[in-house]
Amino acid sequence: MNRQAQSAVLFLLGASLLHAGTTDLYLRYVKAGLRPLLLAAGAVLIATALATAWYERRATNRKKSPPTPPAPAASPAQPSHPEPRISWLLVLPLLALILVAPPALGSYSATRTGTSLQEPLAYPALPATGPLRLSVVDYAGRAVYDDGRTLTGRRIQLTGFLALDRDGTPYLVRMALNCCAADAQPVKVGLTGRIPPVLQPDTWLEITGTYTPHRVKDPVNDGPIPFIEVTAARPVPTPKDPYDETWNT
Repeated sequence: MNRQAQSAVLFLLGASLLHAGTTDLYLRYVKAGLRPLLLAAGAVLIATALATAWYERRATNRKKSPPTPPAPAASPAQPSHPEPRISWLLVLPLLALILVAPPALGSYSATRTGTSLQEPLAYPALPATGPLRLSVVDYAGRAVYDDGRTLTGRRIQLTGFLALDRDGTPYLVRMALNCCAADAQPVKVGLTGRIPPVLQPDTWLEITGTYTPHRVKDPVNDGPIPFIEVTAARPVPTPKDPYDETWNT
């Protein structure tokens, strides 16, 4: 792969990062807070590609200038070797990034990975009135490590996707991120009460319910799984950002 081809690949990669960063596509790969870095990386790659192409063009123009007299006893020129064509396979991941948006991790990963609930560093103040719209991670952390003190007697709304354990226990799940989708791990909340009669894994639900002290151990890693007493449930579209960043808040 010559310099012009290298600059073309760099340009495509930079353009792909800018495309992902200016749309919601990047949320399938990294958390929202990394968007500025993603855009900066795309801009740097495009600038590098343009600079490489410019320097290569200058070098080509110098070669086309009138040749100088050959030096005496010059050594014979070495034959040039063509670049391996297999290097063009580097373009395939770029096309996949542009053309195919990967699905967010769902129930298959959640049921094969233990809940990764971590004790929060602090509990932000909650509104005094109205239903509490909490993330799955926030509810689980308060239910387990604060024994539901800020949740008792409150109407609570959670949104997540549905996963079914091996014994059929339904969980509401969000995949929590430290950095990117590669390190996403599930946080699970068990459902009890008025559960929908037909449960389809990976269906996104908005759950309305109340705190219950019931909890179990995850069969995968013995991690704590709190429950919520469901009073109502309705399907909702997949959110733009399917992952949860509220990690150690």
